Amino acid sequence: MPNPVLLLLLPVLLHAVAAVSSEDSAEDPCAGRRIHIRALPPRFNTHLLRHCDAAFPLADPSASAPPSCASLANHGLGPRTHPRSRSWYRTDARLLEPFFHRRILERRCLAADPALADAVFVPYYASLDALPYLLDPALLDSSASHGASLAEFLAHDRPQILSRRHGHDHFLVLAGSAWDHSQPPELEKGQQPRMWGSTSLIRRPEFENFTVLALESRTWPWQEHAIPHPTSFHPSSLRRLQAWLDRARRSRRPVLMLFAGGVSRPSRPNIRGSILAECANRTDACVVVDCSAGKCAHDPVRYTRPMLRSRFCLEPPGDTPTRRSTFDAILAGCVPVFFEDAAARRQYGWHLPPARYDEFSVYIQKETVVLGGVRIAETLAAVPEAEVRRMRERALEMAPRVMYRRHGSTAELRRAGMDAVDLAVEGTLRRIRGRTRALEDGQPERIYALEDDSIEP
Repeated sequence: MPNPVLLLLLPVLLHAVAAVSSEDSAEDPCAGRRIHIRALPPRFNTHLLRHCDAAFPLADPSASAPPSCASLANHGLGPRTHPRSRSWYRTDARLLEPFFHRRILERRCLAADPALADAVFVPYYASLDALPYLLDPALLDSSASHGASLAEFLAHDRPQILSRRHGHDHFLVLAGSAWDHSQPPELEKGQQPRMWGSTSLIRRPEFENFTVLALESRTWPWQEHAIPHPTSFHPSSLRRLQAWLDRARRSRRPVLMLFAGGVSRPSRPNIRGSILAECANRTDACVVVDCSAGKCAHDPVRYTRPMLRSRFCLEPPGDTPTRRSTFDAILAGCVPVFFEDAAARRQYGWHLPPARYDEFSVYIQKETVVLGGVRIAETLAAVPEAEVRRMRERALEMAPRVMYRRHGSTAELRRAGMDAVDLAVEGTLRRIRGRTRALEDGQPERIYALEDDSIEP
């Protein structure tokens, strides 16, 4: 097997070539969009990939998971689901950071000189660096030190890069929930003990001005923004993308609703328990795909085929409000059904504009189901078929916005529209420009405005 540290060698060469851009054009297409990729010691990124055989199995208990180091294939997309597959991969979400790094290296508007950059990307594989704190109970009390070494490096290696805009032009990717990395760095007297499986990375004062792109953001912090959970679909050409969307449009959908997730019954009433109880009584209308113990994490066929046969996909919150299943459903043309706003509407404004949710999804307040006797199947069956088709078409129109296309994709696919990475980077640049203007205008209070979150580029 190839050394995983060499996986990013080719992109680094591409970066060096792309950074040499022409400044002679009268019309500069890169104005306001130049990104400098911060040069970090390998211990903050590529060297972390060396531990795949030791660290990944501790977090991959599923027997269906590929061999741990195999997940590094294709720059973090994982191995193909089938030798003949060209768009489907067994993607491990924790490897979004090296994949995102790979995609940033492909961008046209890169600046070798940080003084000429509008934004600074920090290619820190934060979730991989956090694994020891998350998996070893003996390190619980030291989890507040996650990111301390990076903070020290940024402060002392060419400190002018960080100090120029006080970090407001810096951004990084976090392949996980912001909640898992937002514990207070220091516990006050009388506070609960540190929560196992969490760190204090984004609560560190050294990073407080960074923009953090996470798979799930908290509700209030102005510096965070959620980006879609990566699915297993990563087309490399427009033809392959269109072929999949056409298949989703043509699929016969005899099943009213589907739930894909863990099937253990909760100890107290909640929306997931209500869904499982209703599905057990309405086998004529509901299909349950058992994804307990990671059964679905690396096996997209297990849930994608049933989604193609279903009109609605139920998306209840789990341990946290958001779910990867939401994006799998959109790609399959299965209309997502949400039970709380925090599940998506308040998260992914750059990718799924909040004003358009009613066009491609259904909302049923969870309290009306758990406590009010509302039947989900009856509610969904009452939606006119023409309306269901319209919502399905709108969901498929949104699909290219939430997928992560393959690195090295064709120019035709890139021109066809922005994918999840493009929208995340453009949203970040827009936010950084707003902060920079606020600093230059002497109006720092404007830094905390989030009015850009629902803007469609």
